[in-house]
Amino acid sequence: MIDFFERLTRPFLQAIDPEDAHGLTIAMLKYAPLPKAAADDKRLATRAFGLNFPNPVGIAAGLDKNAEIPDALLRLGFGFVEVGTVTPLPQRGNPRPRVFRLEADRGVINRLGFNSQGGQIVLGRLAARADAGGIVGVNIGANKDSRDRVADYVSMIKQFAPVASYVTINISSPNTPGLRDLQQADALDDLLARVIEARERVSQDAGPTPVLLKIAPDLSLAQLDDVVGVARARRLDGMIVGNTTVARPPGLRERAKAKEAGGLSGLPLLPLATRMLAETFVRVEGAFPLIGVGGIDSGAAALAKFRAGASLVQVYSGLVFRGLGLLGEIKAALLGALTGGHLQNLTTLVGADAPAVTAEPWPG
Repeated sequence: MIDFFERLTRPFLQAIDPEDAHGLTIAMLKYAPLPKAAADDKRLATRAFGLNFPNPVGIAAGLDKNAEIPDALLRLGFGFVEVGTVTPLPQRGNPRPRVFRLEADRGVINRLGFNSQGGQIVLGRLAARADAGGIVGVNIGANKDSRDRVADYVSMIKQFAPVASYVTINISSPNTPGLRDLQQADALDDLLARVIEARERVSQDAGPTPVLLKIAPDLSLAQLDDVVGVARARRLDGMIVGNTTVARPPGLRERAKAKEAGGLSGLPLLPLATRMLAETFVRVEGAFPLIGVGGIDSGAAALAKFRAGASLVQVYSGLVFRGLGLLGEIKAALLGALTGGHLQNLTTLVGADAPAVTAEPWPG
């Protein structure tokens, strides 16, 4: 039923403003009577950050910003959902238009700017579904006009630790001025120290809540050295590699739209994001798992993420162009790799190609 409904509505959604299409998609999934997806093959089960995932394919932050449809997405068969980015106080974000499809490139540029209904509303929704099960992470960010952005992250950890499966610290969006400065070593060390301390204080009541860090794919390798060093020293639970890029690959065909300010996602991001994933994997040395995101629009692309170092993957922009069939394709590709290699789980695949990927010429 969902496949038929999607085929029926996609031409209309692709013909209207991307942000309007997003809003309609949220509304449809909120009210659609979705049957529960079939159980996953047990070989896809993955354990990471102390959590048991039924399959390793999740929804990246950005699709369900305000935690309106996490259960609908889980029913569609995703292994986990990351809601947000959520800010402490409500904010509108940047003026519209602020989302642009690069149809010929299968990419998206956005400069949303952490548009959020705010922590209290999202907290209420997550608290209301607390007994529903499933892995639902919360991606948190700082308000644009905050005088103390680190304090924003600390307050959000305290707020969401009791209801989130995990919390992701988003300091890598390019659409909030100065936010990426928090990736610098000294600033990051202070941020993570205060966040982890806050997490530990609330853990007596909330239980253990994994804390992840989402980084930009635009870091230099020297900056990546610093980020990974701080993350390991502060005993972070994991990292997500990575966010959107401010770079514009020279081969983009939608040249006019490519000039729009904002972060680029989708297929054009795949080479850079996968290279940064492999670079991160070799630096982490198994200290914690990684989530690979950026440019996944096929089963082969997802498999490449695992082989570059991901224990889990997330999709979003790929769904814009491929639809929900992408999820089944990714699962089939992973199971095919397991069957072909006579493997019982994905662990052996994780990072298998990372050394080779880091030896390739830098993606241009």
